Amino acid sequence: MPTRTQKLRAILDDKQCVTLPSCFDALSAKMIEQAGFGAMFMSGFAVSAARLGEPDLGLISYAEMLDQGVNICSAVSVPVIGDGDTGYGNALNVKRTVKGYARAGFACIMIEDQVSPKRCGHTKGKLVIERAEAGDRIRAAVDAREEVRAEGGDILIMARTDSRALHGLDEAVARANEAREIGADILFIEAPKSVEEMRKIARQAPGHHMANLVQGGETPILSPDELSEIGYSIAISPLALMASAMAAMKQTLEDLKRGVDPDPRMMPFDELRQVIGFNDYYEAEKRYATSAR
Repeated sequence: MPTRTQKLRAILDDKQCVTLPSCFDALSAKMIEQAGFGAMFMSGFAVSAARLGEPDLGLISYAEMLDQGVNICSAVSVPVIGDGDTGYGNALNVKRTVKGYARAGFACIMIEDQVSPKRCGHTKGKLVIERAEAGDRIRAAVDAREEVRAEGGDILIMARTDSRALHGLDEAVARANEAREIGADILFIEAPKSVEEMRKIARQAPGHHMANLVQGGETPILSPDELSEIGYSIAISPLALMASAMAAMKQTLEDLKRGVDPDPRMMPFDELRQVIGFNDYYEAEKRYATSAR
């Protein structure tokens, strides 16, 4: 059986760009896999919101993200790309973060070049470190990847740069190329503002690219076919599930407050139990019938 990292490599090598939903806890991860998706992204924005009820402004810690990642990776069998933010410190912290994510079961970790505390890539106020320091972060991540492989594990490295918003597209492309030369497996230039910029990225920084499709964000929302033609390998939809769930919860709360039965819009109880795994548990329990009481 191929490992999760091998499965992700196969997705990257396919000429068709694949859109990956984003999870924020074990339940959302299970639902993504049950819906038939072959991989997913663990969004730092969504995890910060779901776990802390706080915005993605560098408030969540490495330990909290890792703990959430352990639960997510344990709940599914498909590859999960984990948001590793800035690596949570200097280059040695980056190495620790990469190794921790590998042990947790992630197929890939994303490391970015923002100043810590970081900010969501589609919000105001973000800053980036100098290019040399950004290179050191990726170098540390790649070194950690090789140490993980020497121990029998594996993980891919995604290098993210937010420099487009602050220093222009040419600087972002230069950082992406440097990251690839250091050894990054996937490149992610955050928040290009047009299809023309996306074409330039794919043309001038050869390699596997990821697009971040945020409804209402900076980057054009394109179809998988359009992204494939441009030269992107994967795209994530980081907030679609969380925003949909929040909208549904808001409406249900309004119904309950007004005394209206929200049942017609709710998932039936039988289906809910099936999704969570009650039926699978009951089947497994039969094997140990003498100790099931």
